[in-house]
Order: sequence, then structure tokens, then C-alpha cells
Amino acid sequence: MSIKVLIVDDSALIREVLTRMLSRDGDIDVVGTATDPIAAREKIKELNPDVVTLDIEMPNMNGLAFLEKLMRLRPTPVVMVSTLTKKGASETLLALELGAVDFVAKPSADLEGGLDAFGANLRDKIRAAARSDVRGRAVGRAEPPKVALKSAAAPAGSLIAIGASTGGVEAIRAVLSQMPADCPPIVIAQHMPPGFTSRFAARLDEVCGLTVVEAEDRMPLLPGHAYVAKGDYHLRVERSSGQLKARLAHDELASGHRPSVDVLFESVAKTVGAMAVGAILTGMGRDGARGLKMMRDAGAYTVGQSQASSLVYGMPRVAFEEGAVIEQAPVEAIAGRLAQALTRLKSAA
Repeated sequence: MSIKVLIVDDSALIREVLTRMLSRDGDIDVVGTATDPIAAREKIKELNPDVVTLDIEMPNMNGLAFLEKLMRLRPTPVVMVSTLTKKGASETLLALELGAVDFVAKPSADLEGGLDAFGANLRDKIRAAARSDVRGRAVGRAEPPKVALKSAAAPAGSLIAIGASTGGVEAIRAVLSQMPADCPPIVIAQHMPPGFTSRFAARLDEVCGLTVVEAEDRMPLLPGHAYVAKGDYHLRVERSSGQLKARLAHDELASGHRPSVDVLFESVAKTVGAMAVGAILTGMGRDGARGLKMMRDAGAYTVGQSQASSLVYGMPRVAFEEGAVIEQAPVEAIAGRLAQALTRLKSAA
């Protein structure tokens, strides 16, 4: 069964490029296109697509307004096609909060050499979107917010590490919004291109009690702070002059990604060992499983997001199957599990 896709974009060129890219492998069928949300609404009723690609800037109705209506009335997997601008990054993050599964950066006129990579990335995201559980998440989003933890008492030198991919924007927000201001430093690797991670960190900083920033090289890691890996850079943790610090490097892709969750988790395993706790959240692929296994082998507490609460149960599934997680938990319970593990560390110290 091929995946049925509807492309919604007011640019004829973009519609043509996306159709060509998506049709390449034969398992994705572009069943229709629409130039604006009004036409898209009729096409969705008529064609019942498995996945919709959606532009934000369109005539007649803004893509975000359309997405909000679609997720409320007829939850459907949506992949946003975004512009690589500051405004585009902010709107894309809002789209993910409204229920979009993922996004791709719109190909630019000078991208000809990179079109193959763009197409492969787009097809992978469409396949993940087709397998995602947006209907289950649409129901789950109505749950009342969980009460934030009062304390995450932990010994000096402890650290929290989190990794995620598809669906991670919402999952990370769910975990961080419950973490108390006295928690140890948190380091985060979320698969995201350059230009988006600074907006992601700023958005988390707005909605969480913690101070959330995009990590910079040699930045000291402080309690009550969370550090998001910079797009297109690996984030590692090192100990220097007795203090934990962030290190950024633009070295090779690892597990197909930069930033890579494996790279972050492996550095945490080597540098922090049993004083760390780690969580692997929703995402496609297998990045993070190897690094999380290293953390567990080094004595760290590790948790994976449960299948029922994951938008895409890929990375947590591989980590579970490879023995990297001590337990699995729904996303709303993960902050509590991490805090409990930190409390046990404190009592053992």
C-alpha cells in the first residue's frame, strides 16, 4: 500500500518539486495538490490522504489557522514545508505545538546540488508521519497539565541528558515544564536544522520554569538550566577544572545526524557516569540507543518514552530492544521518574 499525500502550497514550482521528490521511490503517491487551505479542505474530504504537506504563508487562510482547524476537526499527519527565516522558525515551532508531525525547510533556488538529500529527507519524514499516531495524540492533548515537581534534590555533579527527534518538540516541552528550578543541568539533543534550535530554546525558556538556552562551546553547565544542542553541531559534555561544560563540534554525522543523540549520550556516559540520568523520547530511527546503553552500563538511570505516548515509536523502541532503558514511561511521567532517580542518587551520596 503506497502512502497517499496531498501537497498544499501556493507555489507551482514547489508543488512540482515536492511531487517529483515524493514520487521517486514508488511507495509514496501524490494523490493531489492544492493552492490554498480552502481548496485543501475539499481535497482532504475527497481524497482522504494519509499525509498532508502544508506551507505556512498562503492566500485565503494562513497555514497555521488551517492546521489548527484540521487537527481539531479531522486529525491528519501533517509535515510543514517551512522557510529558513527567523519568522519561519517561530511559525514552524508553533505548527509543531498545534500538532504537525514534522517539518522540512523549503528548498531554495541554489539547492540544486542538495536536492537529492532534500528529497530523501522529505520521503523519510512522510513515511514517519504516515506511521505516527496523531489521532491518539489529539485526544491526549486535552489532558490537564501535570503538576510540576517541587524539587529534584540531587548531588553536585549530577546531570540530566535528553534525546529526541520527530515529535520531540512537544515531548521535550512536556518533560521540561515539570522540572523544578533546583534540578541539575539538562543537556538536550533534538534533531533540528540550523536556525531553528535558537528559536526552540527561546520558546522552551518562555514556557518552562528553567532557564533554557542554545548551548555554546565551553559554556559551564549550571543547575536550573537546560542547554539545547545547536543545529548542525554535535553537543558533548566534558569536565574541565572540576566543572561540567558544553563542547560543540562540527565533526562527522553520527547515526545519520548532527546533532546526534548518541554523541551526546556517549560523552555523558564517559564524563558523568553513574551521576547522570537519561531519557530517550519520540523519534524515528535508532539514534541514541547505543549512547543510552553506554550510560546504563556506566551506572546511570535511563528511561524511554512509552509507545502509547510517542508520536513516532522508533528511537525509544530500539533503545528498549537493545537493553538501553531501565524502564519505559508515558511522557507525562518521565520528569517524575528522573526526579526520583536523582533523589536516590542524593541519598546514596
